[in-house]
This record gives sequence, C-alpha cells and structure tokens, in this order.
Amino acid sequence: MPAEATWIKMKKRNQLPGNAGVPPASLPSATLEPRGWHFRGYLPHFDGGTIPQMVTFRLAGTLPSTVLDRWNQELSYLSETHKKTALRRRLEAYLDQETKDMPLRNPQLAAVVENALLYFVNARYHLHAWVVMPTHVHVLFTPIAGHAVSTIIHSWKSFTAHQAVKRFGCSAPFWSQDYFDRFIRNERHFTAALAYIEANPVKAGLCQRNADWRFGSAYARVANGFNWYEREI
Repeated sequence: MPAEATWIKMKKRNQLPGNAGVPPASLPSATLEPRGWHFRGYLPHFDGGTIPQMVTFRLAGTLPSTVLDRWNQELSYLSETHKKTALRRRLEAYLDQETKDMPLRNPQLAAVVENALLYFVNARYHLHAWVVMPTHVHVLFTPIAGHAVSTIIHSWKSFTAHQAVKRFGCSAPFWSQDYFDRFIRNERHFTAALAYIEANPVKAGLCQRNADWRFGSAYARVANGFNWYEREI
C-alpha cells in the first residue's frame, strides 16, 4: 500500500493503520523485562522497556569496519556512555557524506522501509518521528510493554532486507548487523532528537526544508495535516 494511502486511512480513523502491505517479521508477545545496558557487536545498547528511544540503522557497507575500528581506538579513553555519543556523531556525519547510487534512493524501496515502520504503530510501539535517508534510517519511538527495542528493530530490518533482495535485486546482507540507539532522558532531549531526525535531509544537502523530504515524519505531518508528536514521557 502506498504511504499516501496509509496516511489517509490513518487520518480518517484518527490512528495509524494495521495494514501497510506485508507485515514485518512477528514480534514475541511474551512479557518483557527491560535489559538495561547490553552489547551487540561493536556497540553498547540500552533497552529500558517503555522508555522512548532514538535508533539509527544503516545499509551494509556504508561504514568500513576499519574506520569503526579506528574510531573505537581513538575514543577508547572515554567512558562507554561518552564513547557511544562520540561514535554516533561521527557515524551520522560519515553517512551523510555519501548518498549517491544508494539503494534507498529508489523511492519504491524507501516506501517499503517507511511502511514497515508504520505497520505496528500503536500495537507494538508508538512512533514519534522517522526519516528514511539514502544510507540509513532514523526512528524515534517508544516500545509498548512486552516488546523489546532490539526485537522491534530486527523485525524492521528482517522484513525490509527480504523485500530489498527479492523485489529490488539488492545484494545481501542489505543492512549492517549493528545499530545505534540512545534512550530519551527528558522532554528537552525528546524535542532535540525529533528535530534532528526531521532536519537530517536538509543537513545532508538533500532538500531545503524538512517537509520536502518525501520519506519522513515532517513530510507526513505537513502533507496530511496531523501531528506525530503524541507521546507519554
């Protein structure tokens, strides 16, 4: 289902839809105990249950392991929390440099990713902001009790990777195995994270206004006249 149809249906029902094409991989319904800090690959992750999270996941091959190894070595003197922040900033700047000839430049594939983010809204998470960039995806969301951050992200990546390879002929693996996440501390942090996500296309030189970028919450809000900012913190 095209994103426009998804938004129109949602606007009429005053809620996000339960159908945006084919669902991402199923998420477990078992009761979740927050995992706190844990490690996956290179990066520490924080799974705090129903705490809002900003997550970034990227295409495979967009950040050579040699570069990430060098950054980890250069930042080894920092605490894990400060190191993670520094790594995220370097990653975001790096990803915004190279955007040509990337699979997510294909609007049909970008729509598949966007619709995957919309699919389980208000069932497994509350979605506050998102943007599908040529090399990566930013999402600001709050998990609903019983659904782990890591499992939600795996669902998005698994479904969209399968579609990218099967329907669009992309190479596997489609996504990098790891991802960056940060939990939202307070209202000010929430507002800053949302603003960063929606301004990312402008910062990367892809458009002049936040709402000009077709695959993001800024466009959805302006084009369809409703607000994504509803949240509980």
